[in-house]
Amino acid sequence: MEFAYDDRTVELRQRLEAFLTECVYPAEPVHHQQVLAAGDPWARPPVMAELTAEARARGLWNLFLPDARYGAGLTNLQYAPLAELTGRSPHLAPEALNCAAPDTGNMELLAEFGSDAQRERWLAPLLDGTIRSAFCMTEPEVASSDATNIATRITRDGDHYVVDGRKWWSSGAMDPRCEIFIVMGKTDPDADRHRQQSMILVPRDTPGVTVRRGMTVFGYSDAPHGGHAEIDFTGVRVPVENLVGAEGTGFAIAQARLGPGRIHHCMRLVGMAERALELLCRRALDRVAFGRPLAEQGVVREWIAESRVRIEQARLLVLKTAWLMDTVGNKGAHTEIQAIKIATPAMAEWVIDKAIQAYGGAGVSQDTPLAALWAQARTLRLADGPDEVHRASLARRELRRWS
Repeated sequence: MEFAYDDRTVELRQRLEAFLTECVYPAEPVHHQQVLAAGDPWARPPVMAELTAEARARGLWNLFLPDARYGAGLTNLQYAPLAELTGRSPHLAPEALNCAAPDTGNMELLAEFGSDAQRERWLAPLLDGTIRSAFCMTEPEVASSDATNIATRITRDGDHYVVDGRKWWSSGAMDPRCEIFIVMGKTDPDADRHRQQSMILVPRDTPGVTVRRGMTVFGYSDAPHGGHAEIDFTGVRVPVENLVGAEGTGFAIAQARLGPGRIHHCMRLVGMAERALELLCRRALDRVAFGRPLAEQGVVREWIAESRVRIEQARLLVLKTAWLMDTVGNKGAHTEIQAIKIATPAMAEWVIDKAIQAYGGAGVSQDTPLAALWAQARTLRLADGPDEVHRASLARRELRRWS
């Protein structure tokens, strides 16, 4: 593995850093004020349209897709330092570049498993940024950390499938531009436990679809990621052509989708931690307590040094994982994907917490991005599988080496 970034990555990083400095960071307070003025926590403020237009004009668009037919054609290793930079402003930058979850995972899913008609109808406008999408997997009545528990039914009825069930934490569903739901449910409850599930495309305006409520994340709307919703599917009829792949492949498709999604989260988490460390250092140099700057307090220096160590460790593991995904595939990188999913959110949470501590009351207020950064880092210890599930799976994999 080569530690230096290649020429294309260096050039894109420079352009992206300039975009963040010139456009994104100044837009953060504007975005906040526009959300408040709209009176709708899931509204899309006008400043986002300005940012997406500027990102496209600068050639910073769909960077996440390695397939050059659809995106920038970057490898995971090339994309990692770019995604890290977007993590410095995770509520604005990823969406501005059309690189925000859940659309990234949904676009990858459609690109790899969708039919030609599905790609033309749904992937094309998603790539263009004219619509958004939702991923409907988690359910309120079952332990969804075990995806084989999913209870939503997808029943064949002639030329249609009928979808019945309730989903929640359906990422992307609260965005007013969300037009398509990718729904996971059971088509054959009697099949092998990993062959019972299927994925199906459900247009938002299909009769029987009811968005019950938006879900907040530690009180935040998480609107730049499309928000999260609780949704009822009651007798929802869609054509058989809306099935993604074949019946019984839903679990495998979900795992294929979640692998890249997990590393993208971890790439951005490194950037979130870097932003927090920068804020911590600035605070330590500017703030005086008990007659001397915080930077001269031993405990604060320990926080700063430990933050740097933890960030570098996490970054190297994320880059190694990206390199493995490029060279041996997602399955070959499974151990490392699980390792970064365990380590990186915890690292970011720790670093952000120390920055909050240095800011005191300001750290938990709306006057810094730290509270929102912490909420997102803490949430990612649950999203795409909780820590405990990944630890258990990783331990089993390690034990098999010696059994």
